Order: sequence, then C-alpha cells, then structure tokens
Amino acid sequence: MSELGLKEKRVLVTGAAGGLGRAFAEEFAQAGARVITADMNEAGVQETACAINDAGGEAHAAKVDVTDAQSCRSLADFARETLGGLDVLINNAAIYAGLERKPFTEIEEDVWDKVMAVNVKGVWQMTRAVTPLMQEAGAGAIVNVASATVFSGSPQWMHYVASKGAVIAMTRSLARELGDDNIRANVIAPGFTLTEASLDLIEDAETYGVTRGALKRSAGAKDMVGSAIYLASDLSGFVTGQTLIVDGGRQFI
Repeated sequence: MSELGLKEKRVLVTGAAGGLGRAFAEEFAQAGARVITADMNEAGVQETACAINDAGGEAHAAKVDVTDAQSCRSLADFARETLGGLDVLINNAAIYAGLERKPFTEIEEDVWDKVMAVNVKGVWQMTRAVTPLMQEAGAGAIVNVASATVFSGSPQWMHYVASKGAVIAMTRSLARELGDDNIRANVIAPGFTLTEASLDLIEDAETYGVTRGALKRSAGAKDMVGSAIYLASDLSGFVTGQTLIVDGGRQFI
C-alpha cells in the first residue's frame, strides 16, 4: 500500500495494546509506516510492537496515561527521539470495556468523570502534546476514534455516548485551528465491532445488531482500519473536520 504515501510516515497509535488500536498499528506498519504503539497496558503494547517487528515492520512501544499532561508530553518526546518527529496521530485510547449500561440517573459520578477524563480529556491532552511535532514537519493528520452510538443515541450509555460526541465536536474545532499548519483532523465512528472488549460487554455480541445493517454480518477490527488509513493518507489530503461512520449501513432505531 505504498501508493497511499504512508511509507516512512511516523505514526502514533494510542490504545494499541489490543482491539482496534492493535489493528490500526499493524495495518499502518504493513503500509510502510514507522509506528509507536502506546497504552497504559505496558505488556499489551509491547506485545503489539513485537508482533509488528516480527512481521518485518517497525514499531516502538511506550506506556502512556492520556489523562496526564506530563505523560503525554513524555510520549511526544519519545516520538521525537525514536522517530525524529510525528506525521500521524491516531487517538484511539478510551474507556469502553467494563462500562455498565444503566439509566443516566443511576450513573455514578466517579464513573462519569473517569470516562470523560480518558475519552475526552485524553484526546485533548495527547493532541496538544504532539501538535508541535506536526507543525515542525509542516503537515500532519489526526484521526480521532468516536462511535456510531453518537448518532443512534444509544440508551443507558450516556457517559460513553456523550464522551464520543465531544470527540466529534473537538475534531471540528481542531480542523479549523490547525488548518493553517496543514494539519488535518478527522473522525472515524465505528459501529458495534467485535473486539475483546465488546465480546465481554454483550452476551450476544457476535449477532448483536446484525439484522439492522445493510451488510448483514458482524464487524471486526479489520473492517475499521481502512477508514483510518484513508483519513491519514494522501488520498484524503483535502478532507478535514469530517466524521466517517463505519457501521455497515445499520439502521438506527
């Protein structure tokens, strides 16, 4: 996939210890990018990096707490030291696994705050930490991962839905603020996707919502990576501030 212009591009993927993040990191490496895999789960992110390196790609693992400004700055410094800068940021780190569905009136305040800290503040912290690297490079692409639940208004899930809605809103602002620096910011909004987290979250995960889709099958992590590759590549060079829903054409109820 070198025709996408990703060969030798310097890419940072957060939340890369597994699931979508691991799939993103592996696909960018296959496209010839030099990748940093970052996550709170140090063992998982090392595993992702090792798999990429064993397959002939280049990956460097790093631990990061996206809610902590200093941790994000340290990761930006790591990108400068190991890759010489940064061209692409994939903001994928988020709280999803372990969240309990319940009416908004019953969501605990500390759970709400934790979801917002990782899913919203984390995107802001990580983006502002690496923006100087992209400005130095003269260009860049930011791909933020939201969720199709923003558009369905998924009930009993308000903390998660609200956090991902904020990601879309922030991306619109980022596109306007960073356009003069030739830095693009876009969103992919996956529908329900079979990952380790979703399999643990819903009992009938493999068939959940399938009948509502135009494409009547479940989605896997590999179904999401093409959109991220597109939004990070030269193919979308005049695309910014946009949200791409990747849900197989499901009808929202």
